[in-house]
Amino acid sequence: MSDSEAITKRIAVASKRTPADVVLKNAEILNVFTGEIMDGDIAVVDGYIAGIGSYDGKEEIDATGKTVVPGFIDGHVHIESTMLTPREFSKLSLLHGVTTVITDPHEIANVAGSEGIQFLLDDAEELPMDIFINLPSSVPATSFENNGATLDAEALQPFLAHPKVLGLAEVMDFSSVASGEKQIVDKIAMVQANGGVIDGHAAGLEREDLNIYMAAGIRTDHESVSSEEGKARLDLGMYLMVREGTVAKDLDALLPVITAQNSRRCMFVTDDILLDDFMEQGSINHIVRLAIEKGLDPAIAIQMATLNAAECFGLRHLGAVAPGYQADFLLLDDLQSVSIHQVYKRGRCVVDKGEMNKALFPKLQSIQSRIASLPTFHTKKLTENDLELSLKSTVCHIIEIIPNSIVTKHVKESVQVENGLFVPSTETDHLKMAVIERHKGTGNVGVGIVKGFRLKRGAIATSVAHDSHNIVVVGVSDQEMLRAVDEILKTNGGLVVVDGEEVLATLPLPVGGLMSNTTYKDTYKTLQKMNAATSKLGASESFNLFLTLSFLTLPVIPELKLTDQGLFHFSSFSLIDTEV
Repeated sequence: MSDSEAITKRIAVASKRTPADVVLKNAEILNVFTGEIMDGDIAVVDGYIAGIGSYDGKEEIDATGKTVVPGFIDGHVHIESTMLTPREFSKLSLLHGVTTVITDPHEIANVAGSEGIQFLLDDAEELPMDIFINLPSSVPATSFENNGATLDAEALQPFLAHPKVLGLAEVMDFSSVASGEKQIVDKIAMVQANGGVIDGHAAGLEREDLNIYMAAGIRTDHESVSSEEGKARLDLGMYLMVREGTVAKDLDALLPVITAQNSRRCMFVTDDILLDDFMEQGSINHIVRLAIEKGLDPAIAIQMATLNAAECFGLRHLGAVAPGYQADFLLLDDLQSVSIHQVYKRGRCVVDKGEMNKALFPKLQSIQSRIASLPTFHTKKLTENDLELSLKSTVCHIIEIIPNSIVTKHVKESVQVENGLFVPSTETDHLKMAVIERHKGTGNVGVGIVKGFRLKRGAIATSVAHDSHNIVVVGVSDQEMLRAVDEILKTNGGLVVVDGEEVLATLPLPVGGLMSNTTYKDTYKTLQKMNAATSKLGASESFNLFLTLSFLTLPVIPELKLTDQGLFHFSSFSLIDTEV
């Protein structure tokens, strides 16, 4: 059906010359334009809303006692952080009322480049959910680590023709933007010429520095962690993304800055959310519920989760229950608690009382052929010599974990040294950490000292290691660390817990070393086993060990991190020796 034919048919239904496909009768609709509740039937044809008023349809659904709101939109999320493929991610999203996401495939792109972006686009095809993409802007993130690919403007340009590609994802290299570095400016200019939106990553930037981002055409930011930062972004015309993920939880800090006057420039995002939180709490629906509980007007909260995000990214057909808009909406049992009764996508019920309509998902093709396009691990077999940390002094720079934060402390402490080599100590909680390069076969192994895991024995390892996703391992002995790394290589990526000679638990992530090839339910069950296994090592239970470990390799976040090239100091933006 052509666009003209579709519009003509919609007009015929709106004018009541033709019955609608589906009509929701007796609905109470939250109008996200006015903030009011209005009554009326909702007439749907070919997946779009044709009218609100009094209508007859081929199928009629009684919505008495339910509040109808638009389907939720996540304005910024990394699907890979859930460890699910887009197909499985979409199922869990829909269960929680999220019908549209804008994702940044930054993680899979750093592993597999263009092939990684294409994998995500292919796996998202024909799903009963809209998965839009903003192209990753920083691949690689820095020059102080080795990743799997380099994506310049020329490599990204072909993707701009794809209907699901909206713009450029979080521009995190502020210094390059500030200096007008050609590579990043070319990317920004290319996307702007295509009418795309440019996302920002303005972590820690002062108000004056935000001028540089705005001048470059960067219009959003999800890194505000205080009301002062939030207001500065709103004052200068940015969209304020209020983030509430697994580690970064900024809702409490940013709620005070949101007013009736500025709320239309605010939206909710998750950024990075782990599967267990996703399963147990939800995503955008969870943030909306929290915001309402904390005093935000429900109409504003729903508006932030729907219309605002749609308008920000130019999705003019999404974000509202109104004529001419795509028929993405939720039936809520209760607006205050955001209790979801049904979820509709393009006018079809995809979730009914917590049950998924599996018939709406395309038949699963073998994922193995798609995985085959992604790179495997190129890492030599390690020996204990590769993990040695030679020291002439006992005073060292140490990475200290801040529980439930991706920021670390930089501390200087005396460590145990025997025969000129660092020896881990469970008494002082000084453990050995290593990052093993896995993309190019360089043989690089960065070794450092970390404090805060409180392991009494064993080792844990993961191939989810932001942003380059090399292998990262921490443990109390070299032998256990090597065993954990070997298990990672056997499964072509994943999470591993080792105790002595025993592998206690493994979660394979063969899709680029980042995502599972099983269902979200099976992945969740295995993840629970992983979390239980870490407790057997005597580890701290006040934070998620694997998530924390995965961010200890991220050099663009303060203060001390470890890459395959060595210890990285954020403030000086340079590699430093372990010894003071």
